[in-house]
Amino acid sequence: MSRVIRIGTRGSALALAQTGTVAAQLEAAGAKVEIVTVVTPGDKSSAPIAEIGIGVFTSALRDALAAGEVDVAVHSFKDLPTAPDPRLSLAAVPPRQDPRDALIARDSLTLGELPAGSRVGTGSPRRAAQIQALGLGLQIVPIRGNVDTRIRKVHDGELDAVVLARAGLARLGRLDVITEVLDPIQVLPAPAQGALAVECRVDDVDTEHLLQSIVDDDATRAAVAAERALLAALEAGCQAPVGALADVVEDLDANDKVVHRLSLRGVAAANWTAGSTAEGPAVDLIRASATGDLTEGEQLGRALAAELLELGAGALAGDEQ
Repeated sequence: MSRVIRIGTRGSALALAQTGTVAAQLEAAGAKVEIVTVVTPGDKSSAPIAEIGIGVFTSALRDALAAGEVDVAVHSFKDLPTAPDPRLSLAAVPPRQDPRDALIARDSLTLGELPAGSRVGTGSPRRAAQIQALGLGLQIVPIRGNVDTRIRKVHDGELDAVVLARAGLARLGRLDVITEVLDPIQVLPAPAQGALAVECRVDDVDTEHLLQSIVDDDATRAAVAAERALLAALEAGCQAPVGALADVVEDLDANDKVVHRLSLRGVAAANWTAGSTAEGPAVDLIRASATGDLTEGEQLGRALAAELLELGAGALAGDEQ
């Protein structure tokens, strides 16, 4: 392509690092790119994300894309609202980073080694609910800020630990600060955690085809589609205490031929509300899993959501403020 592709991104170090991976793939294929920083409402506010709304980090970026100010937008997929934007096309989902959560704790401690009463920082109701459900007596402290700000709170002694996405730390080259990568059996990641969403305008067919041919990863797209379909079916939104993780696994068909299928796990906190503490009522986690065809991720996500609702996950709807 002779034209320059303008890639829109937030200005945080993590967003720029994520966008840089997409830009590098395009440049390696011979495309000319320019990275354009867009300020979003979320960047201007210090309020908890649950208060300022779903999509706060993506709306301005999407508007800039729709208005033609940029040609491509790169998002953390888990930040996107589950409802599609009719102006835009999800042109590519690059290969996913490790989706698990990571603990950064004082004295190189693991989650289970933290003494009861330890202050653990997170801005995620999903993480807070699942950590509280472990029954370790930890005090959950709501926090905002970039990765360095959160890590500094541990190093300065303000907090005993923080929980962050391992994917973000990997993209920033900060894996060395991790004291434990949390097993999804303990803390299931957010739907689409570790994945990026690359959008273009719905009528920009040339850019869409270019992104699909260079950047898109079929397995990641299928897994994320299942996770987000579960989230959408629960009508929970990005900040509700819901976790989901889909893996592409090998299976045998009726003819003993190896095929790839999706294995999806989901968790919902039925009786958790914002502001819950270790001294409050125990959190009940509802878990379910299912396996389905690789091409039917959305149907699998909806089916698992229906099972979670039957088991009592409907109690969480509307809990978030």
